[in-house]
Amino acid sequence: MARHANAVGCLLILSSLSLSTFSSFSVALTDAEASFIARRQLLHIHESEDSPEDYEHEVDPALTFVNARLKKAYVALQAWKKAIYSDPKNTTGDWVGADVCDYKGVFCAPALDDPSLKVVAGVDLNRADIAGYLPVELGLLTDMALFHINTNRFCGIIPKSFNKLKLMYEFDVSNNRFVGTFPSVVLEFPDVKYLDLRYNNFEGPLPAELFEKELDALFLNDNRFTSTIPDNFGNSPVSVVVLANNNFTGCIPKSIGKMANSLNEVVFLSNDLGGCFPSEIGLLGNVTVFDAGSNTFAGSLPSSFSGLKSIQELNVAHNVLTGIVPESICKLSSLVNFTFSHNYFKSEASACRPNSRPGVVFDDKDNCLADKSKQKSARACFPVVSRPVDCSKSKCAGGSGSGSGSGSGSEGGRSGGSTGSGGKGSGSGSVGSGSGSEGSGSDDPSDLSPTARERTKSSPPSPTQQEPESPEKKTPSKSTPSKDQPSPSTPTPGSSKSPPSSKQTPSTRTPTPESGKTPPTSGKTPSSPSTPGKTPSKGTTPAPGPSDDPHGYSPAGLYSPPPPVHSPPPPSPPPPTASPPPPTFDDVILPPHIGSQYSSPPPPMFPGY
Repeated sequence: MARHANAVGCLLILSSLSLSTFSSFSVALTDAEASFIARRQLLHIHESEDSPEDYEHEVDPALTFVNARLKKAYVALQAWKKAIYSDPKNTTGDWVGADVCDYKGVFCAPALDDPSLKVVAGVDLNRADIAGYLPVELGLLTDMALFHINTNRFCGIIPKSFNKLKLMYEFDVSNNRFVGTFPSVVLEFPDVKYLDLRYNNFEGPLPAELFEKELDALFLNDNRFTSTIPDNFGNSPVSVVVLANNNFTGCIPKSIGKMANSLNEVVFLSNDLGGCFPSEIGLLGNVTVFDAGSNTFAGSLPSSFSGLKSIQELNVAHNVLTGIVPESICKLSSLVNFTFSHNYFKSEASACRPNSRPGVVFDDKDNCLADKSKQKSARACFPVVSRPVDCSKSKCAGGSGSGSGSGSGSEGGRSGGSTGSGGKGSGSGSVGSGSGSEGSGSDDPSDLSPTARERTKSSPPSPTQQEPESPEKKTPSKSTPSKDQPSPSTPTPGSSKSPPSSKQTPSTRTPTPESGKTPPTSGKTPSSPSTPGKTPSKGTTPAPGPSDDPHGYSPAGLYSPPPPVHSPPPPSPPPPTASPPPPTFDDVILPPHIGSQYSSPPPPMFPGY
C-alpha cells in the first residue's frame, strides 16, 4: 500500500466528482479531474499491482481469437479503454471486437519466439489527448516492444505489472500527468533503448542503475527530480541525455569523460548544479551540444574544453564563472554558437568577441568585461572577481575541496547566484584549469553575493497541440528544447534487437535519437517528431514558454502534490479548439537541436521486431 501513496500527487480528491465533469471536447485537466483519475487507478490496482491471472472470465465466450496471446491483448486493451475518461478524438472508438490488430494505434507482428503467431507488438497513441490511467492489465501485453503515449492526459503511476514487458524497446510516456518517484519498473526492461519521461511530475532521486542500462536516448527534463547526479553517470552509452529543468544538485560527475565515444548531446540546463567544471568534459570529442546554462558553476572554464572538437552549441550562461574566456574554445572549428553571458568573466580573447568570426555567434553580455556595453557594474563584479575560485581545490573538478567554489549542490548550498563552492576538505588535486586564471581560492564564498538569478522551468505544451519538434538554430543564452520545427538531425537508437513491426503506419512519424547503431526500420524516414516540448532557454522565445517554477516542491505530508494544469484550456465549443501555447518570455532563447527534437519513432514497417 505504500506505493499507492505515490499516486496522491495527482490527487486532492473531490468525493462529489463524477464522470460528467469530463467534457466532450478537449481541455487541459484540472487538478480535481487529475485527482479523480488517479484515485480510480488506486481503486483498480490489485494489492500486488500485478496483472491479473484470472483474466479468462472477463472475455465474452462468444468471441473467438486467433491465438491465446491475442486473447490476452484483448483483455488488456479493453481494460485500458475502461480506464479512459476523455477521448475527444475518439481514438479508441474502434476498439471493439476480437480483432485487436485492427484497433487504431495498435500494431501487430509475428511473435519473436514463434513467427507463426501474430501478436500485439506496439501501441502508439501519441497526441491523442486522452485522459485516463494505465491499468495493471497492460502487463498482459508481453510481446509489446513499443509503447508511445506522449502528449496525452494520463495520470497516476506506471503500474508494477509493466515489469512483464520484457521486450520493451521504446518507452515514451512524456507530456502527461504521471507522478511519484522514478518509475523503477522501467529498469526491468532488459533491452530498452529509448526512454522518455519528460514533462511529467516524477520526483525524488535518480537510481544509479539507470546509468547501467544500454540506453541510446534518455529524456528526463521538466520533472521534479531532486538529487545529485549519480557518480556512474558516465557508464551510460547514451548518445543524447537531457536533464534540464529539474532540481539536481552537486557536481557534474567526473565519469562523464567515459562517454567520449557515444555522447552527442548533453543538457544540464536550469538545475542547481555547481562547483567547477570537471576537466574530463574536454574528452567529449563527439559532443555537438553541451548546455550547462542557468546553474551555479564557478571558477574558470577548463582549458580542456578545447578538446570539444565537434561542438556546435556551447552554453554556460547564467552561472558564476570568472577569469578569461580562452581563445582555444572560441576557435573550435565546428562552433556555431558560444553563449557565456550573465557570468563574471573579466576578459575575453579577441577571437571570442561578437562579430569576430563570420557565421559564429558569441554572446558576452552581462559579464565584467571592461570598456564594453551591457556589462555588470563594477560594484556587482568586485565581490566575485576579487575573490576567485581555485578549481584545483574544488571537489567537483577533482581536488580535495580546500578552496572556495560554487555555492550549490553538495559542495556548498545555493544562495541566489553567490559564488563559493564550499568544499571543506584539505589538500589539492590539480585539474586542467581554464586559461585566464584568477589566482587561488580565497575566503568563505558564502559572503559573495552576485545578483541573484531567477531560475525558470517550462511548462509542457498542451496535449491538444501538435507536438513540438526541433528548434531552428538561434543564438542561445540558455539552450533548450523547442517545438514545432524540423529536426536538423535524425538519430536512431541502436541495439542488438529491432523494434516491433506492423502492417500499419501510426499517425505520428518522428525521428529517433542518434547513436552509432541503427535499428531496423521500414526505410521510411519519420517526418514529424512527436516531442512533447523543449526545455526553455534565456534569450528568445521558446515554444513551451517558461513559468516561474510551476511545479514547486512537495508540501509536507504528501509524496507528490497535485500538479498544476500544464496547458491552458481552449475556448468552450462550439467549435472545439486546441489549447493555446503557454506564455513566452522575451529573455528566453532556443539553440538548435539540443536533444528534445528526438521523440519516439513510429513502429517500423518490416517483419519481426
